[in-house]
Amino acid sequence: MTVLMRSLETAVPTTVMVQSQVRDVFAAQPGLNRLGQRLVTAAFDSSGIDTRYTAVEELTLERHNETPVFFDSDTMTILSPGTKARNEVYAEAGTKLFVEAAQKALDAAEGVEAEDITHVVTVSCTGFFNPGPDYKIVRALGLNPSAQRYHLGFMGCYAAFPALRAAKSFCDADPNAVVLVVSAELCSLHVRSSNNPDTIVGTSLFADGAAAAVITARTDLAPPSGPALSLDFFETTLTPVGEESMAWNIGDEGFEMVLGTYVPHIIDEHIVGALAPLLERDESLIGLEYRDIEHWAIHPGGRSILDKVQAKLKLSDDQLVPARETLRDYGNMSSATVMFVLKHILDQPGSDSDERICSMAFGPGLTVETALLTKTSA
Repeated sequence: MTVLMRSLETAVPTTVMVQSQVRDVFAAQPGLNRLGQRLVTAAFDSSGIDTRYTAVEELTLERHNETPVFFDSDTMTILSPGTKARNEVYAEAGTKLFVEAAQKALDAAEGVEAEDITHVVTVSCTGFFNPGPDYKIVRALGLNPSAQRYHLGFMGCYAAFPALRAAKSFCDADPNAVVLVVSAELCSLHVRSSNNPDTIVGTSLFADGAAAAVITARTDLAPPSGPALSLDFFETTLTPVGEESMAWNIGDEGFEMVLGTYVPHIIDEHIVGALAPLLERDESLIGLEYRDIEHWAIHPGGRSILDKVQAKLKLSDDQLVPARETLRDYGNMSSATVMFVLKHILDQPGSDSDERICSMAFGPGLTVETALLTKTSA
């Protein structure tokens, strides 16, 4: 039984952050010491990012009439609201982003109507509220109130994979299941000025965005008129080191990212071992050179991570284009990002034959999630 991702759509907030402008603002913050200023400049300039999107409308250089909460554009000062204030923005803006992405995915899923959705799986690690995004989506899209709802919270950048794996499991267990998977992250809510190197790196990378997919194995639906993704295999593993190098904690002034500079080296040392159990699931891939797999959908946790993966696996520059262009245009949107990379691949002109995709993401732990998918021809 083939489980197909029949649609994959993305959404971002309307406020654009230009990387060079954000760099200059953060480098000029009071309380930043000389080393901190140098680290800000180095982190932003080497990020591989041109633009990012934010749900915090204050985070622009334009003047605002209301009392600032996150950014005072008159004094160019980054403010430090409490976690409650940040989470209130998450509840409002996050709901809009979840619903927008979900509606786009449902509209794009040919032959699937709102009443067909049997399961809703939502993903996010950048805020909390209840009734949560799963509930909001059911209400806003007019889904059947009996649709089963699941929320994967606070897992980090790799969480799209457990969501897709769950969707496949639902479809494997019930041939009539139609699963709506929606990931939305508002990472920019947690930006702050700091001399801490981990905080500075996170500030230079993270952004807001959402992605949604409709997944089913139903055979009574007409084949998609365009390319789709077959969900083939998933694997997860933990590297033997790295627990302290990547973490996500709740502080009094927002959530606090730990993103150690050693993370790319950990990935470099353990990526081959993490991929082995996945590739062993398909006999046709055993012994094959990595670059002989057509597409690689790698979560762009940062430019240095992509550099390490490309070098270690000896991938071509073309195979890294989807990840690098996603990073360049959107930044790191945590769990939603790898879905943007997959959409980049899905939107590329296809051939008459099926094309294999190997995908991976990294997160707290250090956890490595991997997936094998197939881009099916129209």
